[in-house]
Amino acid sequence: MYHYSKYIARHLIHSTLLITFSLTSIVWLTQALRFIDFIVNQGVSIVIFLKLTILLIPSLLMMILPPALFCSVLFVYNKLKVDSELIVMQAAGLSRFRLAIPAMQVAALVMLVGYGVSLYLMPVSYGRFKDMQNFLRNNYASILLQEGVFSNPVEGLTVFLRERDKDGILHGILVHDNRDPAAPITMLADEGKLVDTPTGPRFLLMNGNRQEVKNGKISFLNFESYTMDISLYAKSVVGRPADTQEMYLPQLLTYDNSVPPAENQKRFAEAHQRIIWPAYSITLTLIALAALLSGEFNRRGHWQRIALAVLYGVMILFAAVGFRGMMAAEDAMVPMGYLNLLIPIGLAWWALRDHVQMSKNKYQRAKETYAKI
Repeated sequence: MYHYSKYIARHLIHSTLLITFSLTSIVWLTQALRFIDFIVNQGVSIVIFLKLTILLIPSLLMMILPPALFCSVLFVYNKLKVDSELIVMQAAGLSRFRLAIPAMQVAALVMLVGYGVSLYLMPVSYGRFKDMQNFLRNNYASILLQEGVFSNPVEGLTVFLRERDKDGILHGILVHDNRDPAAPITMLADEGKLVDTPTGPRFLLMNGNRQEVKNGKISFLNFESYTMDISLYAKSVVGRPADTQEMYLPQLLTYDNSVPPAENQKRFAEAHQRIIWPAYSITLTLIALAALLSGEFNRRGHWQRIALAVLYGVMILFAAVGFRGMMAAEDAMVPMGYLNLLIPIGLAWWALRDHVQMSKNKYQRAKETYAKI
C-alpha cells in the first residue's frame, strides 16, 4: 500500500471508530433508560443491569456502522480538500479514482465487520439478552422484590414487601397463600431473603409466624427461621418463542410450518436485511466520494456538495428502513431492497469512472508527447 493510501486510510479508520463509539454510546444510553425500572422497582443490581444492556450493543453496532463510515468519509476527504492535500496529491499525478481507493478499502473492511456482527454476533448477544430479560421479568425474583406492592405471582398467592436494604435483606414481609380456600395460610416475617439452591429457589423467612386456618381452627407457629419452597411460583422461561433478531441466517431462510405465513415472511425480510445492510458501507462511501472528488476546487468550501451527499445518504437509509417493512409484508418488494443498494453504487461509480477515463486520456496524451520528444 502506498504512503498516501496509508495516510488516508488511517484517518478514515480513526474517524470511523470515534464516530461509531460516540453514536453507539448515545443510542445505547437511550435504550438502557428503557430498562431502568429493573433497578428502581425490581431490585436488579447495577452489574446485572449493565450485562443486560451491553448485550444490545451488537444490534446497535450493525445499524450504526454504515452511517458512521459515511460521516467519516465526508469529514476526512473534505478536510483533505480544504487543507489542499488532495490538490497536492492530484498534482503529483494521482487520479481521483486512485484517491478513492483508500476509502473503498476501509469500506470493504467495515462491510466485513458488519457481516460478522449481523450474521453471528448479533443473534448470539440478542438471544442472551432476551433470555435474561425474560428471566428478570417473569422469574420469582423480579415479582417478589417489588417494594410496597401487593404482588400475585400465581393465582391465590399474595406477597407484600415493605422494603429491601442495600445488602439484599427484605424487611416487613407478608405472604398469604389462599390457593386452597379451605386452608388459607398467612406468614409474617421481620426479615427474609431469596436464595437459590440445587433443588430450586427458596424464600428464607426469619423471625416471624405462620398462621393457618384448617377445619375452622387457627394454628400459630412462631419461628426464627422458616424456608418456603417457591420453585412452583417462579414462571418458567422455557419455551419462549424465538425472536427474529436472535435467529441465524439459515434459520431465517428456512420455511417453518409451525408458525403463520406472516411470521415466515417477517423472517425472510430479516434475512434479506442482514444481507443488504452491511453493504450500505460501500454505497454510502461511493456517494460521499462522488460528491467530494467531482467538480472543481472551491476555496470557499464545498458545503453544497456535502449537504447534497448527506441528503442522498439519508434518503437511501430511510428507503432501506422502509423497504424492510415492505419486504415483511410482500415478497415482491425484495428486489426493490436490493435495487436501493445497487442503483446508487452504479451512479456513483459512473461519476468516478468518468474521472478515471479523463485521467487515462491525460496519461495517454502525455505518453504520446513524450514519445515525440
